[in-house]
Amino acid sequence: MKVDFAKFSDGLVPAIVQDNQTQKVLMLGFMNQEALNHTESTGKVTFYSRSKQRLWTKGEESGHFLEVKSIASDCDHDTLLIKAHPLGPTCHTGADTCWSERNHPENFLFYLEDIINLRKQASPDQSYVSKLFSGGINKVAQKVGEEAVEMVIEAKDNNDELFLNESADLLFHYLLLLNAKGYSLQDVIDILKDRHSK
Repeated sequence: MKVDFAKFSDGLVPAIVQDNQTQKVLMLGFMNQEALNHTESTGKVTFYSRSKQRLWTKGEESGHFLEVKSIASDCDHDTLLIKAHPLGPTCHTGADTCWSERNHPENFLFYLEDIINLRKQASPDQSYVSKLFSGGINKVAQKVGEEAVEMVIEAKDNNDELFLNESADLLFHYLLLLNAKGYSLQDVIDILKDRHSK
């Protein structure tokens, strides 16, 4: 990939970051050759901060990193387009993007998976998700079993609200179990798609 860093006197080129899944533009930063090299080697978007006068990895303080999926240079080789997966809000204000736009995937469950990833990094005394994960895989799996039994019990009665709430609890804890095993909902969807095509 060719990038003309010498085109501008400061040796920096604009780098537009776009969500790989939703296609929303998340933010704009600037990169020099060193920042681009660091981004490519670590897989995390890293800019050159003009205010700090150093390399700055997005999320180095908040933990809301931008995981690189692809990098492309434009036709003039003086602007970069980086497609990434955001691990949490992108803007320092807490907004999803630096233009205060919502960046949720169309399917809320995929967004919920991102929230689970963030919550499990928190302190166990501050996050239910983190506390459950700290108990290990057996604790997470046991919780899924408990929620499944509770849903079945409610299915046999006629209280729709209780049944739907228990269904939501089961689905949430199933996502936790998938995460604990190192998988995602997309992995399960891919298997279902493969079965459907046969």
